[in-house]
Amino acid sequence: MFSGKLFRAVCRTPATQSVLRQAVRTKYSDKLIEHYENPRNVGSLDTNDDSVGTGLVGAPACGDVMRLQLKVDENGIITETAFKTFGCGSAIASSSLATEKLKGKTLDEAAMLTNKDIAAELLLPPVKLHCSMLAEEAVKAAISNLQSKRLSASKTEVSFN
Repeated sequence: MFSGKLFRAVCRTPATQSVLRQAVRTKYSDKLIEHYENPRNVGSLDTNDDSVGTGLVGAPACGDVMRLQLKVDENGIITETAFKTFGCGSAIASSSLATEKLKGKTLDEAAMLTNKDIAAELLLPPVKLHCSMLAEEAVKAAISNLQSKRLSASKTEVSFN
């Protein structure tokens, strides 16, 4: 049995790294690996901005937590997206892909993004489908948050007139 230090030292060798990379590539698609290794739109948008919607989903107890944000312009088009995900590579890749797919869409179009779309594009294995479900939930939660802000703002405007 390897000790922890010896195992970590062996795993750092170029030959072992190559074998590990090959093993990962046989289980996960190139697109999933690309989004995990180079995630797009990582970060935060201003939650106080009325044109920004924020969706926070997941459960810290199970390990995957996803915050996804979107910003719309005056025409209701999504111009910016951001996410922070604490979870596995599939959850990070699902978040990254979702933020890319949202840009340039209306809220109605964004609401049509499903976990099946994300899972199919990333070729998620069955045991990782919950990651795409979280991404869909986060998108819907961000849209709902933005709509709530807009409704609240319109009620405030009416009460001052």
